[in-house]
Amino acid sequence: MNISEIICDSFPIADQSFATSCHEKLDRDGVLVLPDFIQPKAIERIKQEGASRIEEAYFCVNTHNVYLTPPDENFSIDHPRNREVISSKGLIGDDQVPESSPLKTLYRDNAFQSFIASVVGEEVLYPYADPLSAVNIHYAKTGQELGWHFDNSSFAITLLIDKPIGGGEFEYLKDVRDADAGEYNFETVGKLLDGEIDPDRISMEPGTLVLFRGRNSIHRVTPTEGEKTRMLAVLAYNSEPGIELSKSARMTFYGRLV
Repeated sequence: MNISEIICDSFPIADQSFATSCHEKLDRDGVLVLPDFIQPKAIERIKQEGASRIEEAYFCVNTHNVYLTPPDENFSIDHPRNREVISSKGLIGDDQVPESSPLKTLYRDNAFQSFIASVVGEEVLYPYADPLSAVNIHYAKTGQELGWHFDNSSFAITLLIDKPIGGGEFEYLKDVRDADAGEYNFETVGKLLDGEIDPDRISMEPGTLVLFRGRNSIHRVTPTEGEKTRMLAVLAYNSEPGIELSKSARMTFYGRLV
């Protein structure tokens, strides 16, 4: 399957004016949602590939604070800095995604890479250097969720493959903290964790491409409801060549190093 059979014609990714408009929207809103980015036949093939590999996925449950850092003894356990949330999911790595998959074709396409670079404001993007981290598929079975957190990276690229019967909604609050300035904004985080703030939500259908700036915007995926697994692809690039995920991170996410 070639790239013209994967990306819908309504998205002129080689048009710089289109990329610029997407960049402006991402900067303004912190999120860019492109529904029906992937053609139906391509997303159906990706869904079949993902379903056939679910038994190989590494499923785990992790507890963490929203900052994804070790606890800080200067604060109490129930302080927003240290309060723990739960994340539970399954994951297959890049080496488990078929080389012929439309996901790999999309990820490696020069025009797509250039489009993503323009949208996120980078000169050029590079794939991960380790064998696991470039293209991943995430699975969320009944009751599984992604707890509130901030990302370590400046942007994330996801593609919804299949949606559950209920739940599995992406929720976020834009620009809650300023990571570069060391501003944690404990007050807003505490109110969010206590349910005193209503977050923004993104509803999406399979084939939707989402770019999200999650370093300063807190976000989560609500628990999946019903006997249908939520499947999501993550396409990961770096702004520098030769970057690998650390061994400890690989063990945490994939349960293996290679």
